[in-house]
Amino acid sequence: MTLTLAQLNTASFAQATRLLDGVYEHSPWVAEQALAQRPFRTLAHLKHAMAQAVERGGRDQQLALIRAHPELAGKAMVGKALTAESAHEQGKAGLADCTPAEFARIQQLNADYNARFGFPFILAVRGPRGTGLTRAQIIDAFARRQDNHPDFERAEALRNIHRIAEIRLNDKFGMEPALGNLVWDWQEQLAAHSDPGFAEKGQLTVTYLTDAHRACAAQIAQWMRESGCDEVAIDAVGNVVGRYCPATPGACAAATGRPEQGTATTGGSDGLEVPRVGARYLLTGSHYDTVRNGGKYDGRLGIFVPLACVRELHRAGRRLPFGIEIVAFAEEEGQRYKATFLGSGALTGDFHADWLDQKDADGIPMREAMRHAGLRIEDIPALRRDAADYLGFVEVHIEQGPVLNELNLPLGVVTSINGSVRYVGEAAGMASHAGTTPMDRRRDAAAAVAELLLYVERRAAQDGDSVGTVGMLQVPGGSINVVPGHCQFSLDLRAPTDAQRDALVADVQAAAATIAARRGVRFSLEETMRAAAAPSAPQWQWRWEQAVEALGVPAHRMPSGAGHDAMKLHDILPQAMLFVRGENAGISHNPLESTTSDDMQLAVEAFQHLLQGLAASFDSL
Repeated sequence: MTLTLAQLNTASFAQATRLLDGVYEHSPWVAEQALAQRPFRTLAHLKHAMAQAVERGGRDQQLALIRAHPELAGKAMVGKALTAESAHEQGKAGLADCTPAEFARIQQLNADYNARFGFPFILAVRGPRGTGLTRAQIIDAFARRQDNHPDFERAEALRNIHRIAEIRLNDKFGMEPALGNLVWDWQEQLAAHSDPGFAEKGQLTVTYLTDAHRACAAQIAQWMRESGCDEVAIDAVGNVVGRYCPATPGACAAATGRPEQGTATTGGSDGLEVPRVGARYLLTGSHYDTVRNGGKYDGRLGIFVPLACVRELHRAGRRLPFGIEIVAFAEEEGQRYKATFLGSGALTGDFHADWLDQKDADGIPMREAMRHAGLRIEDIPALRRDAADYLGFVEVHIEQGPVLNELNLPLGVVTSINGSVRYVGEAAGMASHAGTTPMDRRRDAAAAVAELLLYVERRAAQDGDSVGTVGMLQVPGGSINVVPGHCQFSLDLRAPTDAQRDALVADVQAAAATIAARRGVRFSLEETMRAAAAPSAPQWQWRWEQAVEALGVPAHRMPSGAGHDAMKLHDILPQAMLFVRGENAGISHNPLESTTSDDMQLAVEAFQHLLQGLAASFDSL
């Protein structure tokens, strides 16, 4: 029998505890504590309440919960002593059908893991889509997590337990994250396109205007048409633009001079013009290019979440008092050419003609690549949007960090995109013999940079949301028996406001001067990039907060340390972002980048709430 929230909310305490039996393995105390939060407004509210009960349980109860779980393909499975839920999950992942070699490997991993951590390996084997991981994926995760720190691994075990519980609750309540599954499937299918040299290795790499990039654009355009976008086009820099027109009669035809539905063109402003004559649009989207050997969700999630919303509006035959313009930005990562944010920059008028002469690693100028792709370079200036035609810009993005994962929260509301500054630096000291130069006579350039690195780490931590990174270190021509005379390094400093960033920069520069004077070396720093912070527009941030809270989960506010297309649109429009929790400690720009279809479902629902709120207040905008 399918359970309902109404039944759970009105049941006696004892009955409600029985209704939630088996959600957390052999641990009824979790349900007992969570039920104090009744009435539950949504299933997401119930899931969060149960996760919070585990968090409040403390270390001893958490370890007991972990140890209540059976080993994967362990004695309980062989002896048919698993709970019904565990038997179903391990069976769905095919663990009962292991080959002798796979079974032996898992048994060895079980023994090694237990010896290291003192509790069984926990993995949500039904996976982020809920349909089951392969045995190879399970074994890979098992082996990879053997090297984690014990405290991290205990937390990772609990996160997997929460995912197991989420899927079990879905089963009890008959909840299928249909829109989350749709978004998941779109991203999986788009990941079939990858650049040569990476595709053969099973790695995802899509760089600007390669064949894989153009195939992605064509696929996104097709899905936009199938989802009900009234107009679809690929613009002069390769952005894929889809518009769902407002309820105003003739709005699309008035905007573009063309009444036809579902068109797709390649080129510039003659393919799809900027909306005019009073038709206002909500602008949204993200990028579809990737870093080399990257993940499937960075950027692309922000294309498909709003597209799922448009699809549902179209299927319901519903129009809003404003239009929705989804832009799949062609370039954000700067992987093929040095210029970045080409797609979103073109919409703000920030496209520099000298970029066209940049060459990729094969010597192909950007100008040639664009012409080969059939793009009309002369139409790029016409892509600039007029802010008067838009309500604002919103972007959904995978978090690319561990915060939501650690808090057991599916969504986060971005308060600001950090301002940043980057340097390439060098310390110049004196190269000397490693054996004959006394320690107090050395002018060691590498040691000076190491001291500066440690200062950056300490100083950035003082601000909480500031970050500082020395990501590259090199001793040119270094030798094992020579005190380094030169050391080259990079420096990346970020903070939620420009003032906070600049204070961090000033302190680091002062520390470098102090270190240099004391050590007898000379520091040089060359600024290579400076980006202003992009604080979220308060009203748009509030709209995201209201949308998240409507789902029954807290609206956690957080800065973004990474750069996003929203930074560019911030120049002309009010903007705000929604983050979606990432799995695997929130890792991004990595093949392990992942999120669940349940979290994607909540992102779609939050976007739908935002649209509903905008529609209700449209006359006052």
